[in-house]
Amino acid sequence: MGLGKVRTKEEAIEWIHSLKTLGIKPGLDRMEWMLERLDHPERRVKFVHVAGTNGKGSTVSFISQVLRKSGYKVGTFTSPYLIEFTNRIQVNGKDISGEDLVKTLNQVIPLAEELSHLELGAPTEFEVVTAIAIQYFATIAYPDVVVWETGLGGRLDSTNVVHPIVSVITNVGYDHMNLLGDTIKEIAWEKAGIIKPGVPVISGVEDEEALQVIKEMAASKKAPIYQLNEHFTFTANKINQEGSSFDFTDPFLTMPEIQIRMLGPHQVKNAAVSLMALDVLRQFYAFYIDEEAFYSGMKSTFWPGRLEVLSEQPKIVIDGAHNPEGAKSLAETISLFSYQRCIMVTGILADKAISNFYQAILPIADLLIVTEPDFPRAAKTEDVRNKIHSIDQQKEVIEISNWQQAVDRAIQMADPDDLVIITGSLYMISDVRRFLLNEREKN
Repeated sequence: MGLGKVRTKEEAIEWIHSLKTLGIKPGLDRMEWMLERLDHPERRVKFVHVAGTNGKGSTVSFISQVLRKSGYKVGTFTSPYLIEFTNRIQVNGKDISGEDLVKTLNQVIPLAEELSHLELGAPTEFEVVTAIAIQYFATIAYPDVVVWETGLGGRLDSTNVVHPIVSVITNVGYDHMNLLGDTIKEIAWEKAGIIKPGVPVISGVEDEEALQVIKEMAASKKAPIYQLNEHFTFTANKINQEGSSFDFTDPFLTMPEIQIRMLGPHQVKNAAVSLMALDVLRQFYAFYIDEEAFYSGMKSTFWPGRLEVLSEQPKIVIDGAHNPEGAKSLAETISLFSYQRCIMVTGILADKAISNFYQAILPIADLLIVTEPDFPRAAKTEDVRNKIHSIDQQKEVIEISNWQQAVDRAIQMADPDDLVIITGSLYMISDVRRFLLNEREKN
């Protein structure tokens, strides 16, 4: 890490990315140390904290859209970014400006330098980005509320230095087991780490073991809990490749025929969890959200890279299903489409539950191309092929390590009635999305 100040957005992003080599270092000590020296900016912002194995980004998007339709100034913090780095920190859908990124990073750099000489050690890339986001929201942007996505887990995640007004746990499944634990109970305990004393919790968790952990944590913190299928419910009326509609009921509210355009049954659940969180903001914190804002906010929500259709003939769908639960949701949703053959391109990181991921999606792939995300932790195509063949020896697997060539091959092989799905690591989906949209512009 070079000492001194950055002058441009490009320099700022380069400086932040230079911290990648430090990897992931769970724990809040470095964050707390930096925030104390920044005079506790986290205490000047209202946060809705969102954790969970899947559905975090969509839930952040649903909540923030409805609040924006209600006239609120809404900050969001999400990861990883899909188009460019500054997407991670937004106010009302607009990225942090290069100027503000430079300004806030220059306040954090001296702290990062000082930390690197202390026993605590240098902060990671994610810790620096989290500190920048908090400082930006507290001292420059002044949003009414920030919808705040957990990076990894919850208890020891850098984002857990905030004291939210509502906590949301979308679900619990197997992901990041090298850091969060091998059992659903252990992973649930890490996610439940975002629950704070007296702060309402919205839970979409359906696994019994995980739910028990979350309820116990909420009870120990005297945090009121609103649980899916107990305190709030939804009934799907229509789920197809155009979107979904559903009826929603919670202790305070009944809303029929809510429409969303995010695809898949899992998005109906994410939408219901979001509605419950919004209603808690309304009931407990006097947020003014009228019925029209609920309906129009839900309907206008869009989250790129999640079952996003980029082309019609052949139909090309990209989806960041990077873990077994995401793969199951993808497989469920693909049944809504009509097509001749499904040609699938996958690229996954080596630290994922690779076998479980492929068990969920192999049945829907008529032809499978495995590739490698352009990322240090990418799983090698040969290793992935071996795992696939241990599940299904007959499955034809084409190995193309360069992801651009893999995507090109899939599209070349597809007839107009075929379906091309590109899925796996969100880092790869980000690259693929940019690549395909650029190709479309050239044509």
